[in-house]
Amino acid sequence: MTQHAPSFPDWHGTTILAVRKNGQTIIAGDGQVSMGNTIVKGSARKVRKLAGGKVIAGFAGATADALTLIERLEAKLEQYPDQLARACVDLAKDWRTDRYLRKLEAMLLVADKNTILTVTGVGDVLEPEQGVAAVGSGGNYALSAALALIDEDTPLDAEAIARKAMKIAASIDVFTNGNLTVESL
Repeated sequence: MTQHAPSFPDWHGTTILAVRKNGQTIIAGDGQVSMGNTIVKGSARKVRKLAGGKVIAGFAGATADALTLIERLEAKLEQYPDQLARACVDLAKDWRTDRYLRKLEAMLLVADKNTILTVTGVGDVLEPEQGVAAVGSGGNYALSAALALIDEDTPLDAEAIARKAMKIAASIDVFTNGNLTVESL
């Protein structure tokens, strides 16, 4: 049996990076959306504040899918106020088991003042060990750069680390640009 290519274009793009250092939590996202090898938009906003400004979320993947998940996460945060991990676990459970949600193609990075979590459609809710997490096409580049920069001896704060790491990712990954949205807690 042969697999047929989907009838919609191959949309790429995004690098989302979360950094926590010295009590400051940052999520940064680039603004590029690509269709195949063409840049469709360079200033998309893929990072948002939720829960009255107590939570930041960034998304990578299909935009409509990610926005659907952000809406669901907001509802979970209302259901479980000030319980980010519980809201994310409940979202991941629904995402994995609900027939409609299971088909959504996106990943989320969410954070509050104390925690950074990566949430995926396969049921993962992961907390990074070193206060840095990344998703998207340039995620591994941004993650590597941020890990190198987060050293305790480095005078850079979380935002400076995120901005510098995203600049490095944008210089390597063709699906990442330097138009950043940065939110902090």
